[in-house]
Amino acid sequence: MGVMTPKLLSLDTLVGLARRRETSAVPSRLPVPAGMSVPLGCDAVAVPAAYGRRVLERLPRVGCVYEDGTFWWWIVPSDSDVALEWPAPAHYATGAVVPDAARPPGLIHRPEGSLPYTPPIPLYLALCGITGTTPPWSRAIPA
Repeated sequence: MGVMTPKLLSLDTLVGLARRRETSAVPSRLPVPAGMSVPLGCDAVAVPAAYGRRVLERLPRVGCVYEDGTFWWWIVPSDSDVALEWPAPAHYATGAVVPDAARPPGLIHRPEGSLPYTPPIPLYLALCGITGTTPPWSRAIPA
């Protein structure tokens, strides 16, 4: 009997495994409208409906937006959560996976063109402004 050497996993592999595990039990994804493509992948950011209109008004460009009565959902490119901690009460949904909702989200805004994305940095900054969250790069660094 030989000694088994443990297999080392890269950070990319571990992140991929965690994301597949998180989304395996979730029932549905936000549908990308016909005629649109997602060359950068597809994730989503959910914001409570009470913030939806205020966020929308602060964005220079708006991609596909959905609402289900409880949340407004913005389509963003995949991995828009890398190095960003989205401010509460926003929720980042890898793969644009929507948990069970009272009703399926309906499309309330479709941009012109073939890309469904809302640029993630302006969306992030709009959410920070509305929630009173200071982005990490603007926080004081202790001495």
